[in-house]
Amino acid sequence: MPKNHPKIMIIDDERDFADMLKARLEHHGYNVLSLSDAKYVIRELHSFVPDIILLDLLMPGAGGLDAAEMLNSDPVGANIPIIVISGLSKDADKVKAYKLGIADYLVKPIDTDALLASIEKSIRAKSAGD
Repeated sequence: MPKNHPKIMIIDDERDFADMLKARLEHHGYNVLSLSDAKYVIRELHSFVPDIILLDLLMPGAGGLDAAEMLNSDPVGANIPIIVISGLSKDADKVKAYKLGIADYLVKPIDTDALLASIEKSIRAKSAGD
């Protein structure tokens, strides 16, 4: 179980998936906020500063890559690792994501153990860089 209850922000328009993911992560000791629209990420970011962000790529309006760009341009958001969780596994999308500094890219359906390992690795890497 994670120490100090790390905070995770999920940004995914698929409510059922986001709710299931939130429940799994809370079961493992994380404090989780779920957003269904990327356009609210900056507003919520300053009241709930997460240790990591889980981000879907395909969403109506502002997509995941748009949200990653918004986060990178924000002084708080630029320091938060992002893990993309997407139904897309196209190499071009992965390349774009990694060019934006994405910590990891996982393809749905998500294996909980792989997700937890990626989260812990990303949080440790961020802590080592602080």
